[in-house]
Amino acid sequence: MADETKTNATPEAPGGPPAPEQTEQAVIPGMDGGPAPSGKVIDLSDVRAEADKTGPEAPTPGDAPPEQGAAGSVTEYTKQEWERPLEEIEAEQKKPRRGRPPKADRAAPEAGEKKPGRGRAPKAKADKAPGKGKRAAPSKGAPPAPAKEEAPAPPPEPAQPRDATRAEKEEIVYLNLSDLHPFKDHPFGVRDDAEMQGLVESVRSGGVNQPALVRPREDGGYEIIAGHRRQRASELAGFMNMPCIVRNMTDDEAILAMTDDNLRHREKLLPSEKAAALQQQYEAIKHQGARGDDDEAGKLSLQSVGQRNGMSVKTVQRYLWLNDLVPELKEVMDAGKLSFTPAVEISRIRPKHQKYIAVSIEGQQSSPSQGQAKRLRELDKDNKLNPDAIDAILSEEKKKEDISVIISGAELEKYFGKEATPRQMKDQIMALLDGWKEKQPPELGKGDKKVEMEK
Repeated sequence: MADETKTNATPEAPGGPPAPEQTEQAVIPGMDGGPAPSGKVIDLSDVRAEADKTGPEAPTPGDAPPEQGAAGSVTEYTKQEWERPLEEIEAEQKKPRRGRPPKADRAAPEAGEKKPGRGRAPKAKADKAPGKGKRAAPSKGAPPAPAKEEAPAPPPEPAQPRDATRAEKEEIVYLNLSDLHPFKDHPFGVRDDAEMQGLVESVRSGGVNQPALVRPREDGGYEIIAGHRRQRASELAGFMNMPCIVRNMTDDEAILAMTDDNLRHREKLLPSEKAAALQQQYEAIKHQGARGDDDEAGKLSLQSVGQRNGMSVKTVQRYLWLNDLVPELKEVMDAGKLSFTPAVEISRIRPKHQKYIAVSIEGQQSSPSQGQAKRLRELDKDNKLNPDAIDAILSEEKKKEDISVIISGAELEKYFGKEATPRQMKDQIMALLDGWKEKQPPELGKGDKKVEMEK
């Protein structure tokens, strides 16, 4: 009988085809030392564990199926990809896996973003104020962020109109002229001139259109705050009473109301009257500021007076100096024999020397010029002024001086606004004067033609 010996043969499955004869053992990747000896069972647990870590690998062409073990047993192995249904593979790929995700699943950092390092998370940096620190460099490949446009400031809300209603109800009452008394230290004179005659005719035909403002007196009757000329016109027109508004007012309130009304509405004011009225305003505002019960309490008194009357502070100060003139020089000034600027210079001279100047002006019928007034003031400052020096200066032949006309900035602002420069205002004034001169009669231009012929 022939020997029928089989090496590492697998028993035939009943009814199945015979197993192919294996002549050579396969070499398993990752194992050294060549093929395993015959009859030895191969442990593939290490290979499986490594495969679990790295994931299933696609088979390369020529790979053989796992080797069978000893006779009568089949070595266990993990199914390869080509042996598994496609649905099973897709289901496994969708399942979340433990451990670190594969590189393909990790989110790549965006352009300009730093890769986070290991260890403690970095602290969030506070936003720096604009203009401090270094400017952040723009990331490469990314378009620069558009500059943020500052939103325009909202327009200021218009001030709400104030309610003019007074706490106490005021009514127009007709008071007898005999019960009305002039304001104490009233600086404005009531003159029976041509202007008064026109007012009398207006009152006679239509009555007083604007009621006078009065306040009660402690001794009885009423004190006129605004309406002295209306009272005189009513008297001359033959009326026994006139319409009035009675209002309780403090002394400061009464002074401000009285001076405001006369400074704004009187057409003709003497320099001494205007100076006295501005002085009263200055004292009332200064008193209110010291008491602290008025909106203008913290303002400079001179500036407040200028704002009320459309004058510069320098002009207000000059008018206040005119109150230092002696009465004799005030009369000369109001009569037009002493100009405003020389009067201001003389007002800084001591009163006893001012009286000598008034006598010299009356005796020589000559008023001092601005230059002469300055010399008189300098001599008085050096204690060298006396009657002889005054007569000597006033008897000098006056040099022709440049005529200077002072117009305050507040007066010019009414016509040119705040934007015009002094040069622009001067050019416009000269152009208007040229146009005015062309419209004048020819006789006014003879003087210029004569001067040109003499040249």
